[in-house]
Amino acid sequence: MKATGFISLWMLVSLPYGQLANAAIHEDVVKHAIKLHRGKGAVIAQRKQWVMESCRKLSGLLRQKNVVLNKLKSAIRAVEKDAGLSDEEKLFQVHTFEIFQKELNESENSVFQAIHGLQRALQGDYKDVVNMKESSRQRLEALREAAIKEEMEYVELLAAEKHQVEALKNMQHQNKSLSMLDEILEDVRKAADRLEEEIEEHAFDDNKSVRGVNFEAVLRVEEDEANSKRNASKREVEDDLGLSMLIDSQNNQYILTKPRDSTIPRADHHFIKDIVTIGMLSLPCGWLCTTIGLPTMFGYIICGVLLGPSGLNSIKSIVQVETLGEFGVFFTLFLVGLEFSPERLRKVWKISLQGPCYMTVLMIAFGLLWGHLLQIRPTQSVFISTCLSLSSTPLVSRFLAGSVRGDKEGDIDYSSVLLGMLVMQDVQLGLFIAVMPTLIQAGVSTSTSVFKEILRILILIGQILFSLAAVFLMCLVIKTYLIGPYYRKLHAESKGNKEILILGITAFIFLMLTITELLDVSMELGCFLAGALISSQGHMVTEEIMSCIEPIRDFLAIIFFASIGLHVFPTFVIYELTVLLFLTLSVVIMKFVLAVFVLSLILPKTSQYIKWIVSAGLAQVSEFSFVLGSRARRAGIISREVYLLILSVTTLSLLLAPALWRAAIMKCVPRPERRSST
Repeated sequence: MKATGFISLWMLVSLPYGQLANAAIHEDVVKHAIKLHRGKGAVIAQRKQWVMESCRKLSGLLRQKNVVLNKLKSAIRAVEKDAGLSDEEKLFQVHTFEIFQKELNESENSVFQAIHGLQRALQGDYKDVVNMKESSRQRLEALREAAIKEEMEYVELLAAEKHQVEALKNMQHQNKSLSMLDEILEDVRKAADRLEEEIEEHAFDDNKSVRGVNFEAVLRVEEDEANSKRNASKREVEDDLGLSMLIDSQNNQYILTKPRDSTIPRADHHFIKDIVTIGMLSLPCGWLCTTIGLPTMFGYIICGVLLGPSGLNSIKSIVQVETLGEFGVFFTLFLVGLEFSPERLRKVWKISLQGPCYMTVLMIAFGLLWGHLLQIRPTQSVFISTCLSLSSTPLVSRFLAGSVRGDKEGDIDYSSVLLGMLVMQDVQLGLFIAVMPTLIQAGVSTSTSVFKEILRILILIGQILFSLAAVFLMCLVIKTYLIGPYYRKLHAESKGNKEILILGITAFIFLMLTITELLDVSMELGCFLAGALISSQGHMVTEEIMSCIEPIRDFLAIIFFASIGLHVFPTFVIYELTVLLFLTLSVVIMKFVLAVFVLSLILPKTSQYIKWIVSAGLAQVSEFSFVLGSRARRAGIISREVYLLILSVTTLSLLLAPALWRAAIMKCVPRPERRSST
């Protein structure tokens, strides 16, 4: 029934596209199509009515679009002549009008391009597969270009919206007095904007004109630019696209993880170059820190700063480097557990369980109090307090590396208490990650659902406690029946070949890691328990395994500390140095005081002297706050400014930790034992 209507619309666009440059010509063509249609004397009234209504609607839209364009031009001229506006405000308003003009023109072009596509389809031969394939390819290219244009326009609209929101905030700030917290956050916001402008690569826009880039929903950048300059066949180019880098309009970069043809071996050369660069630069940085008396790990962090986004920006595979660095944490905690025998664990298990729980509760209580005074949302206060309550297990284990301390006259060894509390905090980390979805929902829920949220949190805590009980029951079974025969078999098979021993121990670590992860307990706890179980086989076994695993741990630990440096932004720290130093010192002092208070309550009287050393070891913020902070920022729990503050305070607290640790050692540890612990 609508064939005549399509023919009329087809005749509407059958004129050269250059004649459709303005709305007046469009209207003439539409009127001519209506006249032709009436001359044919259509019999069916519905068909006639549909064609006339469609043509009138199209004509009316084109006329309305022409009127709006004239109004926009007049508005642009008025803005340019307005002397009361600043140059920046004029530029913003004119840019907004131009975006709307572009939106109107693109919408009109899309209509006529669709009709031209219908014309091509009607003229084609449905039996000619080659012709149909070419038409499909043309439509696909048109869709790709349209997607890129739409993404670019969307990004421009987001930028305009951000500018408008900032302008409204500035007007509000001018009309009312700000609190101290608001002034600090506003200053931090400006510094964060400067930081983002400095480290943003604009890779999407910078690579649009590069040869070898295909317009799709993303940009594909060839790994070897020389290949795109050769006169290679299309087939050769397609075969070489395996490791191309994809860049979307938000400047996220992607690298192939699984090729279409798995028979061809491929390697991520960006990742290889990153690891090689970190390994080479870590050596002089570590030497420098050793020369001036700092721990070598700070040299590795400096290496990450120099190579990261705030430095040379030479690390391309940041996610892959951080992932490899996580294995440094796994092997570090395994060696910690290897030195932490079950006998020592039984001696301090009550302190290790009570201490972190009391400290976390006190930190959250203080966070809610300060949040109430500063008018911060409770969910945000709870999350920030939780992040700051954690301490760095890898850092403290490096402080204690190589120390040999024995208990004296029944006293509790400070290293046992410290490591036990840190491992319990790693367990709490798994609980925090499990509770985070509930915390997100609590931030947007109404007061009527408070009891449901509390019940959900209690259920999660019950699940975690059940998982912990299952883990320790499993460890008891492994220690009693499995670990002895397993190690003896490995030892017998590895005579003259350490490869089997290393592989067997690594497989056991990964097994324990997987089990604890499946039970919704932190993977770090599984690594620690693997070491503790193997240490139950005796001192000789511990020494043999440690000599094999330590080199692996040391290399992966370099990658881990370098990955921390990738998230250190010196320019932001310089912008907000006063605020960050105040916040860092406040957090360190608060954690130290709370740890001393809690340990004074739970330590035996004969071991009260170790509370100063243990508190010094806990008075910093764990690097896992990076992980929690990034998840909370993506979920909307915290803002970008708060996330950067957590990031910077964590880094500065880790930098202050060695000085505080040495001061506590010098004051509280006898001289012979002091040499073994430093």
